[in-house]
Amino acid sequence: MTHKNLQEFIQILETENELTRIREEISAELEITELADRAVKSGKKALLFENVKNSEIPVAINLFASDSRLNLALGATPDDIANRIREMMKMKSPDGIMGKLSLLPKLAELSKFPPKKVKKAPVQHTIWRDDAIDLEKLPILKCWPKDGGKFITLPQVVTADPKTGVQNVGMYRLQQKSETELIMHWQMHKHAKFQFDKARKSGEKFPVAVVLGGDAVSIYSASAPLPEGIDEYLFAGFVRKKPVKLVAGVSVPIFYPAEADIVIEGWVDPAEDFVTEGPFGDHTGFYTQEEKYPVLHISAICLRKNPIYPATIVGKPPMEDFWLGKATERIFLPLLQMILPEVVDYHMPSEGVFHNLIFVKIQKKYPGHARKVVSGMLGMGLMMLAKTIVVFDDEDLDIQNSHDAWWLALNNIDPKRDVFFFDGPADVLDHASPVIGYGSKMGIDATEKWKGEGFSRDWPEKAEMSEEVKKRIDDLNIL
Repeated sequence: MTHKNLQEFIQILETENELTRIREEISAELEITELADRAVKSGKKALLFENVKNSEIPVAINLFASDSRLNLALGATPDDIANRIREMMKMKSPDGIMGKLSLLPKLAELSKFPPKKVKKAPVQHTIWRDDAIDLEKLPILKCWPKDGGKFITLPQVVTADPKTGVQNVGMYRLQQKSETELIMHWQMHKHAKFQFDKARKSGEKFPVAVVLGGDAVSIYSASAPLPEGIDEYLFAGFVRKKPVKLVAGVSVPIFYPAEADIVIEGWVDPAEDFVTEGPFGDHTGFYTQEEKYPVLHISAICLRKNPIYPATIVGKPPMEDFWLGKATERIFLPLLQMILPEVVDYHMPSEGVFHNLIFVKIQKKYPGHARKVVSGMLGMGLMMLAKTIVVFDDEDLDIQNSHDAWWLALNNIDPKRDVFFFDGPADVLDHASPVIGYGSKMGIDATEKWKGEGFSRDWPEKAEMSEEVKKRIDDLNIL
């Protein structure tokens, strides 16, 4: 089922019995978090808070927090989308690493669904300017007790390269500083941070549009780790099989989804000092410490008629971001295989909160192959932030089964021989790294060891029942 905006997606969820409406008065300060946390951890439905204390705008949360809701949001399963990408890549498969890298832009070139610019938009039904600008009218959440304030948690932050004008869409949290200011959490490894650094060098004010709502695919696309140069809204159009309609901002030279619910427009002055942001209860399950980040000065807030405020919470997994991450894992497997064709599958368990642990299954072809794969994956975009990568070559292993993966790994490794370390970029949210953004990584070779790797013993077979006996017991139907 397709949808063009958040209202239609809410209707789809309700039709599919995937939505609970909360009509009691609930506070955006902590109370929504507690209810959303209980719901996601017990497998409950998405929640629509219709009576948010001190706000006329309802809050929708846990929209993506199940396989079924994620499939409804994307209009397909993540594996289906991955297969579409795989089929496109089969049109031409050049040899050599440089040839394969050159194929990346063709994902955009081959797309039939580029964004479509329009002059009028539902999101600009009401426009707050000057003294009318007031973030207090929005139901921005304070998620955890020791958070430094209220945070926007499910935005599409749209920026443009000061030199090329190419837009980027990212999902970065924003802390409310005042009625007219937000603090931009642009981590050092993100594309928007690179664009802002260019603005700082030129001294030009940097325009930003913070988009809330719209169609669910565009929301997801803001979180997707697309290769640099591929437009997130073009990717959203590819997934939707329908272009995303974009409209020009009323106070900033940025184009954003016309079907959004709320858009906060503003400018960052690169000459200004950064201010303290945080703490924030993050997806690691720990509070991210205070750091300095730039301030967004709001120049306009645009709203559609009867907007819905989308939100998410993060914390000790599993949370809603687990399903968003799982979609990314599935959808981007073909791009990983394009560079590392020996990769059969990979899995980022929820316990690893994405960057802490990755299981990889490969077709092992030569001694040291596992180490090559670990090094290769650490060179793949934001995969560079991975803390632990475990490599397997067992054909029968279901890499998505963490229990079986750990069982196999802990049997297959000799710690001194098979555990190895790197230094490199670390997630800024990693509180264990010695300095922010830089730390160590661990590779674990859990493959069968070969004589060419110095292993002189015979590798044992797994103890498994014969198929004949299994069939005999199946036929008896005793248990």
